[in-house]
Amino acid sequence: MNVEEPRVAAPETAWFKSSYSTGSGGECIEVATSTDTVLVRDSKDRTGPFLSIGPEGWAAFVGFAARD
Repeated sequence: MNVEEPRVAAPETAWFKSSYSTGSGGECIEVATSTDTVLVRDSKDRTGPFLSIGPEGWAAFVGFAARD
């Protein structure tokens, strides 16, 4: 996993917000995907740093987060 300043960030149209986001909380993230990476950023700081995660790492994170 890397934290990077956007060099060539995904276009704004590629980012989507979590379906669990209510708009009233402070913990919203946005995600953009490609074939070889998943980008994650804070929805309140769209010009700030983002995480770059490989597909396997993202799948492991989502699986972990989905457990009860």
